[in-house]
Amino acid sequence: MPYRAPLSDFSFLLDMVGFAEVAATERFAESTPDTVTAILAEAGRLCEATLAPLNRAGDKHPARLENGVVRTSPGFAEGYRAIADGGWVGMSARTEFGGMGLPISLATCVNDMMGSACLALQLNPLMTQGQIEALEHHASDALKSLYIPKLVSGEWCGTMNLTEPQAGSDVGAVRARAEDRGDGTYAISGQKIYISWGDNDFSGNVCHLVLARLPDGPEGTKGISLFMVPKLIPDADGKPGARNALHVVSLEHKMGLHGSPTAVMQYDGAQGWLVGQPHNGMAAMFTMMNNARLGVGMQGVAVAEAAFQQALGYAMERRQGKTPFGSGAIVDHADVRRMLAQMKAEVFSARAIGLACAVAIDMGRATGSAEWQARAALLTPIAKAYGTDIGCEVAHLGVQVHGGMGFIEETGAAQFSRDVRVTAIYEGTNGIQAMDLVGRKMMDRGEAAYRLCDEMQAAAELARAAHPDLAGAVWTAAEALREATEALIGLQMNDRFAGAVPYLRAFARVLGGHFHLKAALADPARLPLAAFAIKRLLPDYGPLLVQARAGAEGLYALTPEALSA
Repeated sequence: MPYRAPLSDFSFLLDMVGFAEVAATERFAESTPDTVTAILAEAGRLCEATLAPLNRAGDKHPARLENGVVRTSPGFAEGYRAIADGGWVGMSARTEFGGMGLPISLATCVNDMMGSACLALQLNPLMTQGQIEALEHHASDALKSLYIPKLVSGEWCGTMNLTEPQAGSDVGAVRARAEDRGDGTYAISGQKIYISWGDNDFSGNVCHLVLARLPDGPEGTKGISLFMVPKLIPDADGKPGARNALHVVSLEHKMGLHGSPTAVMQYDGAQGWLVGQPHNGMAAMFTMMNNARLGVGMQGVAVAEAAFQQALGYAMERRQGKTPFGSGAIVDHADVRRMLAQMKAEVFSARAIGLACAVAIDMGRATGSAEWQARAALLTPIAKAYGTDIGCEVAHLGVQVHGGMGFIEETGAAQFSRDVRVTAIYEGTNGIQAMDLVGRKMMDRGEAAYRLCDEMQAAAELARAAHPDLAGAVWTAAEALREATEALIGLQMNDRFAGAVPYLRAFARVLGGHFHLKAALADPARLPLAAFAIKRLLPDYGPLLVQARAGAEGLYALTPEALSA
């Protein structure tokens, strides 16, 4: 079944999560309904006609390294050029650098569609978008004027280089070195691994943001600086010039995302320029990472959408056994219908959470409101972790709907499962996202979480007259989440961490029920799916919150010796 952009869902959800407030701000006043409709429609056409046909090619013909040159999958160069020429890379970049200046909310919808169509290729502009934002916030005017316009146009591509063989999530263990050349540039040396799109054969330059430590940098994250290190050093006119002292050592052999080259990068005194202040590289990098965390969460949603569409198409065509309705198509078997309903309900919940996060980001930027900024901060780890968990789970269900054919590579169902798996790992594993939620994001003593609970309960009260049972279930779940949050804040940090993952999942479950209830109230046609989600999926919050409050003692009773017995 060919991919079809779910344009009606995007329009409905943008309205439901408050995009009208974004469009009402002075900063985003040009995001009129007509503009939004036109942009989504054009992006949908690009994804359906140009990008989706590349997905299988990327899997069957992976990127490869030949004599030090990365050769990308067939059609990827043309697909990338279509993305760049359409202005999609710089959708949310500032207009003074050639960007469209559109809301993150709208860019998130477009990235969602691109990720459904061809995740391996979509990862390239996503990295560039994050780099643009980091440079906008932290780079010198000279670096901004040189690099951002070329990144926005897609003429150049961007990456981020954090991980090293000994420094994964512990970024403070970075050993890459930077030495001042005395001329405003630095010599960068070291090795970086897992660099998504570390090189390609279709852009004029590849611009690497690299974390490295200056000689006087203290140990840990407080001693790390950030540097722009281009593959080709710009000449006096800003055009790509001499080759820099960096190269791709190898490309990883991965479980999935074969069309996206993941490189081991070596820097041997490569020329770089400081971004931001010395020893303050993590602040700049976190700007890029936070952008990427929402983006990666929506990659999970995107693959879930594609997996659902394919599973639904197969289930409607495949005939096997007797069904209650006599058609013989497996879509009418109760268990297959259950799986498909779960897939669709989960996609809706995760997409709603991601777009609500994007709206909060936009409102925080447009208004400077601390409350909106806190909302965005709270929702970011939930959107990332839940979106990617759902991507993995829905893709897994997609294989199951196909039965034996799902285990056969030719159907493409397995590719979704392989491709999406890494999204739960990169940009901070989902366990790290959960610990961030119960740690850093609860430094306000739960105020942002309580405000969200208040909103969910108020919305449930509005829905009681029309849907009393569903509204009552959501109201009760929000109250249980509030009580669990209060209990969690009273725990020691490691006890919080022990229950962080189930707490985040419970939070997402309650948010999902809330958005499904709002959808049913706004559109009666969405009631059956909302009822399924609230009656069958929402109740998960109960045992999850029990786990969240259990503390760490029981975990450490399981000693390494006990685990290996």
